[in-house]
Amino acid sequence: MIEEKRPMNTEMDAVYLLSPLPHILDCLMADLERRRYKRTFLVWSSLLPLDLQQRLDRSLMAKQQIVFASVLNVDYFPRESHLITFRDPWSFPTLFHPACNHLVRQHMEDLAQKLVSVCVSLGEYPTIRYYNPRKPSHEAGILCSHLARFVQTKLDQHAKYNADFPPMSPRPRGLLIVMDRTIDLFAPLLHEFTYQAMVHDLLPLVEGNKVYYRPAATQMETVDKGKDQELSEQDSIWVKYRHLHMKDLLDELIKDFNAFKAQNPQFANSEDPATINSIKDMLAGLPKFQQGKEAYSLHLSMTQDAMNVFQERRLADIASVEQSLATGLDEDYKKPKNVADQVVRLLDDDAVNFPDRLRLIIQYLLYRDGLLPTDIQKLLAHARLPAQDSEVIYNLELLGANINRALKDTRPLAQYPFGKRDAQGLPANESGLSRFEPALKVVLEEHCRGALDESTFPFTKPHLDAAEGLIGQESVSQTSLRSAKPTWARTRPSNLEPRQRIIVFMAGGATYSESRACYELSQTLNKDVYLATTHMLSPSLYLRQVGDLSVDRRSLDLPADRPNPRAPDHLFEKEMPALPPPPPSHKPQPPFIGMQQVQIGDDIPHQRPVNGKIQHHQPSLPGSSSSTSGRPMKDRDKEGEKKKKHHFFGSKR
Repeated sequence: MIEEKRPMNTEMDAVYLLSPLPHILDCLMADLERRRYKRTFLVWSSLLPLDLQQRLDRSLMAKQQIVFASVLNVDYFPRESHLITFRDPWSFPTLFHPACNHLVRQHMEDLAQKLVSVCVSLGEYPTIRYYNPRKPSHEAGILCSHLARFVQTKLDQHAKYNADFPPMSPRPRGLLIVMDRTIDLFAPLLHEFTYQAMVHDLLPLVEGNKVYYRPAATQMETVDKGKDQELSEQDSIWVKYRHLHMKDLLDELIKDFNAFKAQNPQFANSEDPATINSIKDMLAGLPKFQQGKEAYSLHLSMTQDAMNVFQERRLADIASVEQSLATGLDEDYKKPKNVADQVVRLLDDDAVNFPDRLRLIIQYLLYRDGLLPTDIQKLLAHARLPAQDSEVIYNLELLGANINRALKDTRPLAQYPFGKRDAQGLPANESGLSRFEPALKVVLEEHCRGALDESTFPFTKPHLDAAEGLIGQESVSQTSLRSAKPTWARTRPSNLEPRQRIIVFMAGGATYSESRACYELSQTLNKDVYLATTHMLSPSLYLRQVGDLSVDRRSLDLPADRPNPRAPDHLFEKEMPALPPPPPSHKPQPPFIGMQQVQIGDDIPHQRPVNGKIQHHQPSLPGSSSSTSGRPMKDRDKEGEKKKKHHFFGSKR
């Protein structure tokens, strides 16, 4: 970490991988001023803002020490193979809160730079289309047009200063479609019954940099990462089944688990006596078997928990009404009847919880394209919702919804935004509780058919991109026109041909039903469809964020309202010179060291051979060597004879 304390190392080169933030640049400049390392290699996660780049260019120390600088363009988070997020849940209030208008331009600049990073990483210089509402009644109606033009400008600049962009590729030129959350207000509210969307809606998931499933027994306990089960791309069962409808999921899981057990017969209960070879086989396959067993146990448990919630909260009855409200058609694809009575009946049902009641009221309001103020209050009274929940309803006006309708208003009911589906276009196995399709899916299908309205989805460069973009599957390759195969000579596209990439950006958050639609269209359209978004929305998060649009901005804790992070002070402090090592000290030996050499009770003095003769060596007491070494030999001989005469070491008989 560049913000942490580090020792000076002037003999070593350093590679910096940095985010383009002002306080990070301050940390870098402190290192350069101090010459902490010999040479500096810089790698930025995304393009450095112009003012920060100019500051770096003016530094003499930077010119002397920086020998390499590059930009990775990785300012995003690939959550799944076809899903990219910016991990920015504050984007929703920044874009739609009335008190954040002055923050919108800079925020869109930041979003545009991240989208450029996505395009550069994919090697795409795409044509760009954007959502342009027909009759915008809200300030955010021009959001997509500005964002799309920011992206176009930054892409053009990148291509201007990077001769190798875009790289040569046999793929048809890609497409970027810019949308925002106002394009589809139903998708975040409906109950979706595919596996991934359902568990994010109904089960206690812990979402952060990773997604964990927390079993019901630990819901009220402190978060324990050892007990939480992670849902990731490494989980093959999760990847395989996350877009499967719940009515088919449980049977598929049980079938696969039985096949898994059949592939590992050594772990099955058997009456045969265990042999050494069978035990060895069991131990060799134990780790893999244990991992597979835990994975199947996790998903069987999650599936069962989700189905229990489905039954307890009467979601089948709720979803049937929701599908009629969202599509404007009943299960027979006719105009629904007695919708208001069905809604009121569910609002009075004690088995329907309060968040589901609020979602149902909002969907009925969107279906009617506004209600009388008195009717809204009656519905809230039936639902017995707290007064603050009415703020969620009225805040939808900031997203383009019509809330109030006059008594003699002759407006027709709200229409499905991009055409209605009829019974002829349905898959044979489609559930009656899954008739609704997100607007995103309809837009992509119409674009690939060449039927998407250019006034609703114009191009940023209509004079250059319209003809190419409207061709859809027949779009021109990014390679030279000389090498491009003429359209009249092309046969039906095969799976072996390079596929066109389509990037859909949803500002303000995307839903799991929209993510599923991108995977499905990648298969049916023979294209690579990627969903990029600021953050992923669950229904509960969406309701909370819509409700926050009327609160005081200071309570939102937006990153723009926090104090700017600063480089730590220790980077600018002068380091004290290292003290010289202390001189070696000769400590006096303790008296017991010499006493250890004393031998008591020896009758025979130690004898050592010297030059072939036996020399008698008398053990010396501590300090005796220093007291006798300076005395004459004659005195010492006399003293020895005196001791022998008086039998000092023993009695003589």
